Amino acid sequence: MDLLDELQTRLVCGDGAMGTLLLERGVPLEGCFEEICISEPERVRRIHEQYIDAGARVIETNTFGANAVRLERFGFESRVMEINAAAARLARAAANNRDVAVAGSIGPLGITADEAASRGIDRAECFRNQITGLLDGGAELLFFETFMDFGEMAVALQAKTEVSDAPAICSFACASEGRLSTGMPLVEAFGKLRTSGAAVMGVNCMNGPHGMVQLLERVPLDYPLAAYANAGYPKYHEGRFIYHTAPDYFAQSAREMVAQGARLIGGCCGTNPTHIRAISEAIANLQPARSKRVRVIAEPLPVRSATEEHAAEESLLDRMAGGHRVIICELDPPKTLALQKFFAGAQALVQAGCDAITLADNSLAILRVSNLAMAAMLKERFGITPLLHLSCRDRNVLGLQSELLGMAALGMRHVLPLTGDPSRVGDHPGAASVYDVNSVELISIIKRLNGGFSHAGKSIKALTGFVIGCTFNPNARNMDSQINRLERKVAAGAQYAMTQPVFDLRILEEMSRRTEHLQIPIFAGVWPLLSGRQAEFLHNEVPGIVVPDDVRATMAGSEGIEGRARGVTLAKTITKAALAQFEGVYLITPFLRYETTVELAQFARGL
Repeated sequence: MDLLDELQTRLVCGDGAMGTLLLERGVPLEGCFEEICISEPERVRRIHEQYIDAGARVIETNTFGANAVRLERFGFESRVMEINAAAARLARAAANNRDVAVAGSIGPLGITADEAASRGIDRAECFRNQITGLLDGGAELLFFETFMDFGEMAVALQAKTEVSDAPAICSFACASEGRLSTGMPLVEAFGKLRTSGAAVMGVNCMNGPHGMVQLLERVPLDYPLAAYANAGYPKYHEGRFIYHTAPDYFAQSAREMVAQGARLIGGCCGTNPTHIRAISEAIANLQPARSKRVRVIAEPLPVRSATEEHAAEESLLDRMAGGHRVIICELDPPKTLALQKFFAGAQALVQAGCDAITLADNSLAILRVSNLAMAAMLKERFGITPLLHLSCRDRNVLGLQSELLGMAALGMRHVLPLTGDPSRVGDHPGAASVYDVNSVELISIIKRLNGGFSHAGKSIKALTGFVIGCTFNPNARNMDSQINRLERKVAAGAQYAMTQPVFDLRILEEMSRRTEHLQIPIFAGVWPLLSGRQAEFLHNEVPGIVVPDDVRATMAGSEGIEGRARGVTLAKTITKAALAQFEGVYLITPFLRYETTVELAQFARGL
């Protein structure tokens, strides 16, 4: 079968889901679906045959996640070629010389470009290996499906071009608004891929039949289109995802997809041979669409998200650009509901000259009152500007964005994304750490919100206006690696950096020199030590903090009033040196002992 020739004049029916059907037929959710092509080939072959019998003329290999990155989870990363070749041979055997095309299924790697770089993973090589295995097994074309990032799709398509001239179907998963997760319009992505050699453009997953039709309404008839919708939204029950969309509804939607330009139509998550039979019968006597009216993708409104009740804050960076020294003071939310000392401390710090109070997000994985709640009270009751830390540890991408939208709705702008200490080190060691994304990826998400789009590419109908910070640890032994990571954060959208506590003047000098090219404000962290015992604790037990030998020697044996006096003297020295090289400073309050930070803030303001 020559798929490309057929799509010029005819409609073609594709197959349906593989993974959800394997789940439905008893394969454990935690198992490796792709390896089943070797260990239980008849199970996979039977599904291929059932789809062909239902009318599918393009079947996809069971290799969506058969790349080294995803297979590593199961210890199969060295079997990429073996699994892909076996899957392709299995699909060809199921076709059994019938007029059916075998497409090698290739999904995204499941990691971001930043994670790949940090782990030393060559994404192109991962795709080349999978593609080679599929072609060795007899795949006739390659189906790149469920990609959400144009950059990764471009890497995959280029890898294909380097390996083979086999036709490529490039299919994205995006919301019905018609934008990718980066905010790039789908039609723009299609146009770029077309010039790079993609033969068929497609959309799959994420949307049910209705959403898929809405998505196709936004795509012109400039190239052959593929559409593989989910069977609606699933219900999760006893370890299984259960879909309820009826085949006859799918058939009607397939006819609407044809009217919107789709020529290759199949099914994604939740679909089965019954759905494919309904599609095949529904499109059997239809002709490809030759004209249509295209819905234009609307741009988001160029307004901030702050409501009339909550005026947006002045940017600290604007204050700095206006010639004002900026002093940020950290005051951790309390561990209990005794809140009065916290509020008293915040007011005292602002009166001493602090421009913003930064609130940690369950730092060291120790339970504290929600920093968003505390920030809202600071802002509403006392007119204090909050700067919120936002950890990737406790929320998935959905929860992180919900928190950010809540901040924007309350008029809060200043945010410091960080990966976060793992739960096992804190006071709830049995709690799960999420880490859907890391701090660099979260910075990118916030930058997209500033552009008016969610991580899924959906318009939020406003611009959030966040002032995005990042962390930087100048105490690390390998300064080069820290600078490299800081550069990646700035490239992702970070506008300023806040450092771990610095106790060494030489580090301040090196940090100033090594970060000058980034042209962003650096707020050096200053921690006023309270005793020799605290200095030893911070140096030996708290990640990212280094207290030099001479400082620990100075603090050794000191407690109480004497310890505080020595610590404040050292902190003032660091503060003065930091403000001589940077336009602001970040004062850290130890254990709600805000009186010490008040003294430092007054000192910094008076310099």
